[in-house]
Amino acid sequence: MKLAACINHVPDTAAKITIAADGTTIDKTGVQYIISPYDEFAVEECLRLKEKNGGDVTVVSLGNDAHKETLRKALAMGADKAVLLKDDSQRDSFGVARALADYLKELSPDAVFFGKQSVDYDDGSVGVMVAEMLGLPCVSVVVKLEITGGRATAEREIEGGREVVETTLPAVFTAQKGLNEPRYPSLKGIMGAKSKPIEERAAAAVPAKTLLVQMQKPPAKPAGRIVGTDVGAVPELVRLLHEEAKII
Repeated sequence: MKLAACINHVPDTAAKITIAADGTTIDKTGVQYIISPYDEFAVEECLRLKEKNGGDVTVVSLGNDAHKETLRKALAMGADKAVLLKDDSQRDSFGVARALADYLKELSPDAVFFGKQSVDYDDGSVGVMVAEMLGLPCVSVVVKLEITGGRATAEREIEGGREVVETTLPAVFTAQKGLNEPRYPSLKGIMGAKSKPIEERAAAAVPAKTLLVQMQKPPAKPAGRIVGTDVGAVPELVRLLHEEAKII
């Protein structure tokens, strides 16, 4: 099988984020970057399918040279090839999807995997847009996947349950937590990844469909109040929940 995983280079989920002076980007000072956690499930699923069916795994990322760090993490996990679509600009989801789709059309993989969403902007739209651009079926939020021959059976999360979907390959899948448990790179894999080449390609410019106007942090939570320490506080608590919090 020819397999592809599209991965993103994002701030560590434990990082303290500060908005930059321009009001539309984050201050990257002291921020550690990692492979987007949902993308790790995508890479792991590719590796498991390769181990089961044979083939090769290509990992692709769109961005600047900093993305090479994330690509090498995927190579250390066991990916065969890494491709960086070079672009220093800040793209919207459509622009990201367009660049990835153009490359994937040339690669022509049997299955393409994304994380269900990237944890920086959380929009979850790139994978499904790529599928539309390629004219391929797409199953999103996948928690279980079986591929036999040219068909795939996937379980995906829906509100209050799961849905079982069958499709033919080639197809696009977006991975949810629970699909697998990503492996830790071995020492041999880490050392080998350092010497593996990363193919670089220029990503064609794409006019933006959306414009980021402003980023802002949510308002600080107000301080808590103690309205009493015994059963006598219940009436006042109910009043506050009804009149101020407006949740009852």
